[in-house]
Formats: sequence, structure tokens, C-alpha cells
Amino acid sequence: MTDNPPASCPDWLRPLLAEVPRMTLPPFLSPPADARPAAVLILFGEGPYGPDVLLTQRAATLNAHAGQPAFPGGRIDPEDDGPVGAALREAWEEAGVEPSGVDVLATLPDLHLSHSGYRVTPVVGWWREPSDIAPGHPGEVASVARVPLAELTDPANRLVVRHPSGIATGPAFRVGGMLVWGFTAMLLTRILEAGGWDRPWDTGHVEDLPQDVLDLASRG
Repeated sequence: MTDNPPASCPDWLRPLLAEVPRMTLPPFLSPPADARPAAVLILFGEGPYGPDVLLTQRAATLNAHAGQPAFPGGRIDPEDDGPVGAALREAWEEAGVEPSGVDVLATLPDLHLSHSGYRVTPVVGWWREPSDIAPGHPGEVASVARVPLAELTDPANRLVVRHPSGIATGPAFRVGGMLVWGFTAMLLTRILEAGGWDRPWDTGHVEDLPQDVLDLASRG
């Protein structure tokens, strides 16, 4: 974590940064030693509708995690400067985020993305100088969006999604025309709690995952 956040960092982000050293993970998210390294960028900014976070939606043609909303990110390549370098590179390639306009504030504990075998390091950034965004790889990214935190914390946009097997798979959000679920929704939920932005919502509102989402998720 950044011991002294830059002066440009807004006051509303500082509670999250203060909580980072105390953040813990449930055991099932702890990555095994042989997991492949990857990173994602959790990029906060201030847009026309207040504080927001950048999300992408993966292309429906991909073999893994097709159609799923996600943070910009991917595997850490040998030429990357570790997780931070990989997260910034992926955000540039996927969404057009200029790395020079981002202040890196913290890295969160590694998480295990068991479906694809990655050990993911979440990198928290402040979008000091926002750049124009657009899908960088049409074959990989279908859309990009700055999602206001107010939409994420609106109780009307919160739900729990369930696999047809009857097992509740975890929290979800309906924002920006997307159903955000799975790994990204779990991480978003923890971040909203840590930042003190979470609002009470109906955790008894459970819905089955839509069939089109299941069809895409079943690819790999």
C-alpha cells in the first residue's frame, strides 16, 4: 500500500486505503503455490455522476469467461514490472487507459481465480487524469464503462445469483446494462464494504443465473 497517498487522491478513497492492511480473504480464495500470476486494475475516478470505477465486458466469442463483466486485467508477462505493470498495461490495451494518468495507491491480497487457475493481484488506482476509453481489442472486449459507485451501492441494483443446481453462487449487481457476478462481484462487494460505501440491501433477493449467461460461462 502507498504509505502517503498522493495529494490528488480524494478524501472519499482514503478510508479504503486505510482498511487495506486489515483486509482478509476467506480460505477458499487463497491461491495455491502453482497458480499462474495475473493482475487486475481497480481504477477509481470522478466522473459526471460522482465517484466511479472502470469495468469492461469481455467479448462473447472468448473461450474463457466469455461475456462476463470484469476489471481490466490479465496474466503477468515476463516483461511486465510485476502486478502493477501488468494491470496498467492491460488497462491500456483493453480500455485505452493512459498509464501516465493513473496513480497506483495499493495492492490487495492475492486471490485465486480457480476456474482458470490464476493467482490474481488486485491493484487499486486513482484516475488522476482520465483518458478517453473504448474497447481496445474487439475480439476480447465488447464494451467498457465507468460505473458510478452510487449505482453499485443502490439496493435496487443488488441481488444474489444462483446456479440452477440450487447453490447460491454469490452477490451480483445490475449496473450499466450488465449483470456483474462471480469473481468481480465478490471483489466489488468486499471493496464497497472496506471503503465504507456499502448500503443495506436485500440479501434474500435470489435469482437464477440467466440461461444466456450460463451458456457463455460453460465454455471454459
